[in-house]
Amino acid sequence: MKKVAIVVGARPQFIKAAPVLHALRKYPLEIVIIHTGQHYDVNLSEIFFNELSIPTADYHLNCGSGDGVTQYVTIMERLSSVLARERPDLTVVFGDTNSTGASALTSRLLKIPVAHIEAGLREFDKDIPEEINKLVTDALADFYFCPTQTAVNVLSASGILENVVLCGDPVIDLLSQRKGPLPSPHIENIGKIEPGKYYFATCHRQRNKENRTNLENILKAFTLLPLPVVFSMHPGTRNAIEQLGLEEYLKHLNIVAIEPQGFWQTQSLIYHSDRVLTDSGGLIKEAYFHGKYVSILDCQTEWVEVLKEGKGMICGADIEKILFSIQQERDNSTPNTSLGNGDSSMIIAREMNKFLNR
Repeated sequence: MKKVAIVVGARPQFIKAAPVLHALRKYPLEIVIIHTGQHYDVNLSEIFFNELSIPTADYHLNCGSGDGVTQYVTIMERLSSVLARERPDLTVVFGDTNSTGASALTSRLLKIPVAHIEAGLREFDKDIPEEINKLVTDALADFYFCPTQTAVNVLSASGILENVVLCGDPVIDLLSQRKGPLPSPHIENIGKIEPGKYYFATCHRQRNKENRTNLENILKAFTLLPLPVVFSMHPGTRNAIEQLGLEEYLKHLNIVAIEPQGFWQTQSLIYHSDRVLTDSGGLIKEAYFHGKYVSILDCQTEWVEVLKEGKGMICGADIEKILFSIQQERDNSTPNTSLGNGDSSMIIAREMNKFLNR
């Protein structure tokens, strides 16, 4: 029986891994789940394993936070011993976090093939840690699962033509397969939030949380918007706000600061919002699925389909652009299918099984 190592470490990876793991159960494969511990806060890790019925990890590396170099070194040291012991036939990595890049590098150094789910995405800015991880992982991967045709084209332009599969995004599977409507959001210590009468926001990219001007501009823009902003804050963002002396903004009546939420609560917050403001690639595509206009708090996005279809706008940390974006109407003339039709995980599992048994 072929053995597959599934490596996860951060919120977006837990979400993508859930439907893929479910689809892989249909094939005679031994699955080993490895959690790097890059995200270790309960609201960014454990809650997703419970909520999405992800099996308990076989190994937890407890790598924790730290700068990029430290995380890479720690993950590689701890993962190498696990992979050397398990000797999987394939290592599967997701997305573009440090867990992704470090795991791909470790696997290839041990001569273990790598499959990259969410391959081919680019932001074309090497100052972004996520872009470095994208480039490293795609340079080392043996099998490429692309969420969009744009991603396939990027790989083709760089000379990668074999073992490339256009599959869509696994997160769309979760959203498509849900039965019944999403309930109105109810936040502990805040209560029920009135649907359609708020904006939903997140902000966690290094470019924003480590730059005082950017972070203050975003918070200031939130205070100037016509509806209150339900602001879901990563622990790192909250720490940055405190360290940069920007706590006063969180006391403003227009900002409703909340802890990170589970997957389905987040989907309820998106679905019942007027629109979404975020620098998160994951939330951009989730808002796209739910039919919400996205004000992108970054200078670029890998999800270019959202821009091409008139369903979002690049704002960065520019106050005027953020305020202008709120006035824009979403173009609903095209269906929200550019990121997949809900069968991504089935395609991934089928092609992965073929790859392992050829």
